[in-house]
Amino acid sequence: MAGGIRARGSSLNGALPDSLRYTDGQYVFERMPGWDTATAALAERRRFANALHAVHRPWFAIRVPRGVGVLTTTGRKTGSPRVTYVKAVRDGNRVYLAAITGRHTLWVKNIQADPHVRIRLTGGTYAGKARPIGPDDPMYEAARERFCGVVHPFDYVENMFHRKGLPSRRKIAELHRAWFEGGTPLVVELTTGA
Repeated sequence: MAGGIRARGSSLNGALPDSLRYTDGQYVFERMPGWDTATAALAERRRFANALHAVHRPWFAIRVPRGVGVLTTTGRKTGSPRVTYVKAVRDGNRVYLAAITGRHTLWVKNIQADPHVRIRLTGGTYAGKARPIGPDDPMYEAARERFCGVVHPFDYVENMFHRKGLPSRRKIAELHRAWFEGGTPLVVELTTGA
């Protein structure tokens, strides 16, 4: 397994803290419990996403941290390229992602309309085909273990944004598990380097 540190303990099994449990993309930040990502007005969610992208864009233009991907989908209505930043874990010719807000996420809807994507990772930019995976999919458990079980340095910063208290490998693995189980996990089958 290249890069990252394997999370230890029962963070991949066992009960998640109540503050992290959600289903069908109804994610609520532990650090901001009054702000529900699914029920907030669309304009408010877009302002939040745009502000977050403005913070990420300069960093990720220079270097994409390990464990993060710059995902480009094709807009289902416009046909224009749509760029978003995602938690991405590569495993050979596959990249595992999780849409925190589930099937409601615009980039997931774009993938369902056109599964061809590009993803920029630490090692380069790749073309691929993306699709959601569910618990009945044969690769679900391997994807879950890989997505939730590896911790990269950037995950500590990400964890501080989402969760209360100081980050730890256990807390990071719990957060990633909550996203994977409560959101929509996806796999990108890499076809070529772009």
